[in-house]
Parts: sequence; structure tokens; C-alpha cells
Amino acid sequence: MNLSFDADFAKIMKQHIVDILGYFFDKNKNFGILCKVDKVEFNPPLPENIMANFSELTLFFLAGYTFESAYVQDDYLIFEAGFGSENFGSVVSVPLLSIVHIIYDDIPIFVNVSDIDKIHISNDTKNLNTNELEGSIDIFLSNPENKDLFKK
Repeated sequence: MNLSFDADFAKIMKQHIVDILGYFFDKNKNFGILCKVDKVEFNPPLPENIMANFSELTLFFLAGYTFESAYVQDDYLIFEAGFGSENFGSVVSVPLLSIVHIIYDDIPIFVNVSDIDKIHISNDTKNLNTNELEGSIDIFLSNPENKDLFKK
């Protein structure tokens, strides 16, 4: 059995995300999330020139007003943020299972190995790509500031 594609395991991961986010909200601690941006909703939608700057996995740091506006509702982390040089305002809705890492004090303290794209498709993992977590780590480590956080 591959846990990345198991719906029951995904429920555990999602609950763990909720618990960690709740802890940070209760303790008033800023944090970052690395998430699959194609699953994220922006309201109003961001202009193309801003969206073009996001990579497949994008880090959002919740601090200041963004942190103060954040809450969890209906399987989403929701917050307000400004983007680009013009500080374009948008409400950001992040599906909890699209959160790949939760980062505190520049350290990834949580890694979600559930694959939001394939959990509901099939429990037969023989034909599924299991290298996506490694790809996520490679993207994270491609930032020189993150290279010392873990060893591959």
C-alpha cells in the first residue's frame, strides 16, 4: 500500500494540518506554507503577470495582516494577501491537502505525503508516479536558503 494515495491516511494528514495551524493561531506564531498553487483559489483572480511568477509549489508566509486574516474553514486555509509591486489584494483559499510543507522559523516542521491529485482516482498504485514528493523536495532545496534545512 502506498500511503500517498490512501484516502484514510489523507484524512489523518488533513487533521494534522488543522491541528498545527490551530496551534499557530492560538500561540500567535507566524508560519509559512508550501503548497500546490494550481489548487489555490484567488478572489479576485490575480492578474496574469503576477500568476506567472508562481512556481508549481509556492511558499506563502503568513505574517502581519495576512496572519491576522487567516482561518481554517471547510477544508481550506483562507487568508487575505497583497501580491506584486502594486500590492494587488486577494482572498486566498488553500485546500488543506494541497499544503505540502508547513514551515516555522525557516524549518519545515510538517511534510504532507498525501497526493491530492490522485487520492480519489484509485487505490491501485502500480501505475502511479511516486516521485512527486522527491520533486517537491528538489524544488524546495533549489532555493539556496533552504539547502541546509535537510539532507537528501
